[in-house]
Amino acid sequence: MVKQTDAQSEPQEQTKIWNFMFISIFFANMVMNLAQYMSNALLAIYADSLGASASAIGVLMSTFAVSALLFKVVSAPAMDTYNRKYLVAGAMVTMTAAFLGYSLSQSVPSLIAFRILQGCGQAFGNVCCLAMVAETLPKSKYGAGIGYYSLAQVVAQASGPTVGLWLVSQIGYHLTFAFNAGVMLLAAFLAFKIKIRYKRTKKLKITLNNILAKEAFLPATVLVFIIMAFCVVNSFLVVFANEQGVGSDISLYFTVSAITMIFTRPIVGKLTDRFGFVRVFTPALFCDVISFFIISVSHTLSSFLLAAFLASFGFGACQPAIQALAMKCVPNERRGAGSSTNFVGMDIGNLLGPTFAGLVAQTFGYRIMWRVMVVPLLIAIVVVIIFKRKIACIEASFLATQRSH
Repeated sequence: MVKQTDAQSEPQEQTKIWNFMFISIFFANMVMNLAQYMSNALLAIYADSLGASASAIGVLMSTFAVSALLFKVVSAPAMDTYNRKYLVAGAMVTMTAAFLGYSLSQSVPSLIAFRILQGCGQAFGNVCCLAMVAETLPKSKYGAGIGYYSLAQVVAQASGPTVGLWLVSQIGYHLTFAFNAGVMLLAAFLAFKIKIRYKRTKKLKITLNNILAKEAFLPATVLVFIIMAFCVVNSFLVVFANEQGVGSDISLYFTVSAITMIFTRPIVGKLTDRFGFVRVFTPALFCDVISFFIISVSHTLSSFLLAAFLASFGFGACQPAIQALAMKCVPNERRGAGSSTNFVGMDIGNLLGPTFAGLVAQTFGYRIMWRVMVVPLLIAIVVVIIFKRKIACIEASFLATQRSH
């Protein structure tokens, strides 16, 4: 087995969430996601400025998810074999090259090529960070720890697009993408500073068992349905808000969403540690269900903002709880496969959600679409209720290993 341990394994670190390694991974991950969200917000409008058709822009944006999904065939086994510190740093250098490529691109085909390269880096980046951070957390505070860790992505998601668009207005697309490359290079530098003790004890072997952890299929399946619904917000909310005459102010939806997640994720994480996954997850996801119904009947900005609060509270509670459960399902030496399985679930949800929702919207309209997309959320709730005993056993077994040590 491969042993990848860190300072957290020492006695003085076992009760602390904010230990040195956790802080190092947190900031490296935040800077990496900041650069990614800055670029993701710009690619579509940059391609449009180059004269790309709507279908070409769709291919450009979806290429990333497909690429990230395919490269996980290699990333998961590699993470359970090699030093994760160098893998995540290498992933960030790869994405640096992709952003430099964007800054030099003058055509959509070249953008697509570098988008594939970015997906390759992404297959290692976030997946590897989650696997590493899972090892730093005390098991009695796992939910709270993952909740705090997920704030790195929330901060990047809230600020990245705004910063990116402002930079474009000041220095143009090419220099903005070059700036993003510099930010990603900073993330790589921070990753190199992560202190991790590592000893390789097996060779790289690419098998289905090393790519996906069947132990983590349950949380990954639940995540597919949640992401199917939640990603529809990013895909169609602005279009729907424009139809209702509030498009000029709908950016406030995402501001309220980010602020809600920042405050609720650590709190809900602590509740998960105290009361268990099922008792927190089920009512939280019902908040998402209610928010979709509110959006479907919204005509005013205030109703959209109420939906933003409820949706972000629900998703903000559910996503880190599922990530924590996925990590609880696997032993330390299979963190890479467990993390990969979690993100594969997310990738599948991101691929299926907009496609299915788009077909519903085209056939029945946006109002019906929001109501239909409640169905995946209800399926997720049903799955959790059906398997609540299995989930309780996973949590009990995880805590038992702490007491045995």
